[in-house]
Amino acid sequence: MTSTEEHTVPAVDPVPATGPETVPGQPLPRGAADFGDQPRLRRNDYAPLTPPPLGEWTPTLSVSVVIPAHGQPEKLALVLASLAAQSYPDHLMEVVVVDDGSPDPLTLPRVRPENTRLITSAPGGWGSAHAVNTGVAASSGQVVLRLDADMLVYREHVESQMRWHHQIDYGVALGHKLFVDFDPAAMTPEHVRAEVAAGRAEALFDSETADPHWVERLINRNDRLRTAGRLSYKVFIGATGSLHRTLFDAAGGLDAALILGGDTEFAYRVAQRGAVFVPDLDTSSWHLGRSQMQTRRDAGTRYRMPYVANRVPDFHLRRKLPERQWEVPLVDVVLDATGHTLEEVDATASALLSGTTPDLRLWMVGPWDSLDDGRRSPLDEEALDTRLVQETFRGDPRVRFVETAPDRDPCATFRLIVGAGAVPAADALRDLVKEIDREGAGLLCAPLPGATRGDGILRLERASAYARALHLEPEATGTDLDRVVERTHGTHWIPGEGFVVGTEAEDAPKERPEVIQRRLDRALAEADRLRARAERAERKLRWFTPGLTRRVLRKLAR
Repeated sequence: MTSTEEHTVPAVDPVPATGPETVPGQPLPRGAADFGDQPRLRRNDYAPLTPPPLGEWTPTLSVSVVIPAHGQPEKLALVLASLAAQSYPDHLMEVVVVDDGSPDPLTLPRVRPENTRLITSAPGGWGSAHAVNTGVAASSGQVVLRLDADMLVYREHVESQMRWHHQIDYGVALGHKLFVDFDPAAMTPEHVRAEVAAGRAEALFDSETADPHWVERLINRNDRLRTAGRLSYKVFIGATGSLHRTLFDAAGGLDAALILGGDTEFAYRVAQRGAVFVPDLDTSSWHLGRSQMQTRRDAGTRYRMPYVANRVPDFHLRRKLPERQWEVPLVDVVLDATGHTLEEVDATASALLSGTTPDLRLWMVGPWDSLDDGRRSPLDEEALDTRLVQETFRGDPRVRFVETAPDRDPCATFRLIVGAGAVPAADALRDLVKEIDREGAGLLCAPLPGATRGDGILRLERASAYARALHLEPEATGTDLDRVVERTHGTHWIPGEGFVVGTEAEDAPKERPEVIQRRLDRALAEADRLRARAERAERKLRWFTPGLTRRVLRKLAR
């Protein structure tokens, strides 16, 4: 790599953040690269990717390192010093520091990368998410690398992440980090730059006293995330990570309304776009100081819970409250009412809306625009059932009336397509989601008894799987699109009897045998627990009341 030469640090005066200020540098290459032949990865298994060894390849993609900053200029100075010694080519890298309303406006230190800008956060918002969006909008690199202003990175940090982005354009790279105590007087930017440039960044702090990030447990338990499936996005939380600009834009950027927890919500939306998450462990970085979630974990969790839960259906704390409705639904249900009677539509829709998983949004497809208020025979009009269906459900805020089935909402985790007339069991949605998650599939199909056509199949689609399929094969539709999903995530077929209420006999079982067996096992286990508890209580009673039986008999004899 041509980037192994010594970097020249411009001898310029500090630049105040009074507006967009640019340090002279080469303009970055722009435009999207050609990824037409990129691998079709399955779920989150990135094993087919073969990143080149560090220092033994020639990069072509440009990268914008975006740093949101609020105060603490002493940390920022060391971060920029480490970036000034990166192995990635200068002409392919820019650094954009965004001053997010620092009490004293930040200035650029003398030791910094060649192409560095300092700008102020855009009006109308505050917080790191808003600052990142400002920086990304002002930058031009083909890849965006978000770096916190307290992250001192190793020499190959940028290069190592960029290797993955040269192979696929739907990958997200997560940089490694260790948390250390920070003493601002312990080292100078000049010293940091020299040590990083010499490949000695790991010696700047004592790794024996450093704390790893909790995401390492999830990474290690899942073969470096290759087997993590839908859980893989949970590791992409702040500090250091990168993705193609096209993926950043497709996900919509960060939600500036989330002052805390925005990285988790953004990672979920990126995952919903079909992303593959890769932990880059070939290099590392030092997090200068402990994180807020390390020092004030309970308070941080309490604040984040309502904000993240409203937007991320897969949030673990949200799943503890299954009876609640949220801003972003877990499941989008599509029900075609065209040509069906009120009774058929009501049987299906009411069962879903009153089930044990109310976390849904129901798109009811029908010719609603054909209804008018003109004079008609109220009991005999041709559109009678259509009118009655609309009136029956128009008061439920979860029901949307549409003329055609809507496009998949990238925020809703699943889309369920169900035909009118079927009566889903109370736990149908919950059990369908459990089944597709257990298999890790992108599509679950459950044919109903006697089904002879497409609307006789319960069809649960994973939105992220279809987003990746459409990214890889933009022209694919219908069964062709299903085949792409089969390749990237898999299709799972299962009998549908256990998900609907039977009609053959009044005493017919309404749930699958395995579901009933699980409930029986739980009930027996609970009975054993209560029996053991009663026995312990009886032993305590005998221990603390010796001779109780004799005293009772003596009183009775009197």
